[in-house]
Amino acid sequence: MQFSVIIPIYNRPDEIVELLESLTLQSAKSVFEVIIVEDGSSTPCKEVIEPYFSQLNLHYYTQSNQGPGMARNHGAAKAIGEYLIFFDSDCIIPSNYFNHVIEHLEIQPLDCLGGPDRSHPFFTPIQKAISYSMTSPITTGGIRGGSRKMDKFYPRSFNLGIRKTAFEAIGGFADMRFGEDLDLSMRTMNSGYKVGLIKEAYVYHKRRTHFKAFFKQVFNSGIARIDLSLLHPGTLKPVHLLPSVFTIGYPLLLALAFIWSSWFSLLFLLFPAIIYLDAQLRTKSFLVAILSTWASLIQLTGYGTGFLKAFWVRIVKKKGAFHNFAKSFYD
Repeated sequence: MQFSVIIPIYNRPDEIVELLESLTLQSAKSVFEVIIVEDGSSTPCKEVIEPYFSQLNLHYYTQSNQGPGMARNHGAAKAIGEYLIFFDSDCIIPSNYFNHVIEHLEIQPLDCLGGPDRSHPFFTPIQKAISYSMTSPITTGGIRGGSRKMDKFYPRSFNLGIRKTAFEAIGGFADMRFGEDLDLSMRTMNSGYKVGLIKEAYVYHKRRTHFKAFFKQVFNSGIARIDLSLLHPGTLKPVHLLPSVFTIGYPLLLALAFIWSSWFSLLFLLFPAIIYLDAQLRTKSFLVAILSTWASLIQLTGYGTGFLKAFWVRIVKKKGAFHNFAKSFYD
């Protein structure tokens, strides 16, 4: 067995069906097993995945709620593949995903790998808008595996592969609620393992279905960036500061337009105009482009606000790790 696909899931049985269905359509289906770890869900997925036990080499395990990192570690302990492949439950995998991974590894071996994420044509307009905001270089999304190099590429858990021997050597995922995938990638690099991007091995990533949940996600991502900078000194880059600068500076433009000069209002309108035009070119949809302006504002200000709060709590006040919306993260 070459690959072990590991999927943590928490109260999202509707998503796992689409993911498993996409795995049944893989042209290289014989090279992987699938391990689902139910992380203490109150709405388990066991019933809805039942038909796929006959279609896939599928294994199902449960644990008390401990977070996605610990669920992935649980699955890794059961895996028999040479490589562990981690997907999030809200992903859909193109049918040639494993072909691309195998071809790349045969030419350029890697210890840890990752790929980009894309929007599927059948996603809702809000999901497409959120996908745009999380993958566009304008919103700093280009650091997630795009063509523009804004920072080192760190594989993320929605699409991350690692040799099982390397995973065990570095101790697996840390007990972090957010940023645990970046922490794993950083520790893998620091341990001297070869880490790389396979651009062809992309996944369709649904993310959140509404903006409220999206704000909570990016807010905690901003908090996680400060946590990661404390765990891994030197990894905080200027690009990571841009959302915070935007969070402070963008409302300031509107204030200056009222108290000083109306010219500042033009600068205030410039950002949504650029986002709209770029999203329109990329998505060919008026509705998605309009929603993308709002999603991009949420992405930048949510991340920036979380980053600033964590900077105040963890750096200035020197308090311990924290995150928000623990009980309502998916609401």
